[in-house]
Amino acid sequence: MHKVKVKGILSPRNGMNLYRGCSHGCIYCDSRSACYHIEHDFEDIEVKENGLELLEQKLKSKRKKGMLGTGSMSDPYIPLEMQFQYVRKAMQLAYDYGFGFTLITKSDRVLRDLDLLKKLHQKTRAVVQMTLTTFDVELCKIVEPNVSTTKERVQVLYTLRDAGIPTVVWLGPILPFINDTKENVMDILEYCIKAKVKGIVCFEMGMTLREGNREYYYEKLDQYFPGLKERYIKTYGNSYEVRSPNHKELMQLFKETCKAHGILYDLREVFGFVNQFDVSPEVEQLSLF
Repeated sequence: MHKVKVKGILSPRNGMNLYRGCSHGCIYCDSRSACYHIEHDFEDIEVKENGLELLEQKLKSKRKKGMLGTGSMSDPYIPLEMQFQYVRKAMQLAYDYGFGFTLITKSDRVLRDLDLLKKLHQKTRAVVQMTLTTFDVELCKIVEPNVSTTKERVQVLYTLRDAGIPTVVWLGPILPFINDTKENVMDILEYCIKAKVKGIVCFEMGMTLREGNREYYYEKLDQYFPGLKERYIKTYGNSYEVRSPNHKELMQLFKETCKAHGILYDLREVFGFVNQFDVSPEVEQLSLF
């Protein structure tokens, strides 16, 4: 872990990452890609020590309120968060200044902030997004070694359901020749149905590979799935989009199941739901005082 001072924290679309790098160890992580120019070891987490100060300055000056988001590049609930509590403090700032809050995670540590999520959702809006990739617990421990298991994440979804906090699931990545089976996808979808998730984000049944994360992924394939790297190279070469041979069948299963259970799956609709922000003028006025 090392601390840095940054010049900005909030993107034009109200996204932020209070940490840079991750310790979850997911073998497929796109954030390792060279294009993101992380100049330190990925597991040597960069802590943006002035991030909250910059965030408050931004929120004070913003005329238009909306949803704040985090988790697109680094999981917000890495173990360091329990020490620094930057995400919780950012959530509190969203509450104080009348903004909504959404996050993407794979960790059950999000339940530490259930009290604040409920307060936020009562005042403005909160949406929790959870990534699910692999139903099989033992396989999950290989591809996502340092993070909550799928069952633990699903329990979070159940808890949020019972607390009235809306949820969205990110289904993927679906790793070719590893978890790209009808059984895996259907088992995850059944979890989503039971959890009453509002929507599921699924770009395609596959993954992405590019310089930086490809090398790390192949190293892990050699470690855990001997011979599979050669199959990837033969099938995909240096392609960025690595689509499962079962893509068409699995996408049909995914869409039909979502339709049958009233779960949003069109990406525009799902992201529209996540970013929806329609707070009454009275609530906005109260948040000023």
